[in-house]
Amino acid sequence: MDLHEDSEKNIVTATFEFPGVKKEDVSIDVHNGRMTVSAESKISEEHDHDGYAVRERRFGKMSRTLQLPQGVTEDQIKASMSDGLLTITFPKANAESGPKRVTIL
Repeated sequence: MDLHEDSEKNIVTATFEFPGVKKEDVSIDVHNGRMTVSAESKISEEHDHDGYAVRERRFGKMSRTLQLPQGVTEDQIKASMSDGLLTITFPKANAESGPKRVTIL
């Protein structure tokens, strides 16, 4: 995973590499201020050459959990996937999450 922070745009970009994984096999779950990205790889190949049969199988699960900045909601998270590269962007901090002044009555 690569994590990049753009202070000018107030955006964090997380990039994950999932070679050979379809986007249908990737899930992004947000719960209690945490985002979990998980993927499952199921690759099976068969080759027949000069009477030899070769079967290769690769299976695996990957998962990574990130603590989101306070105040980030699910609708602020954007994700796209192309050629095994998953890119997720979300705001670095919500304007409402700054300090608040309490009026004394």
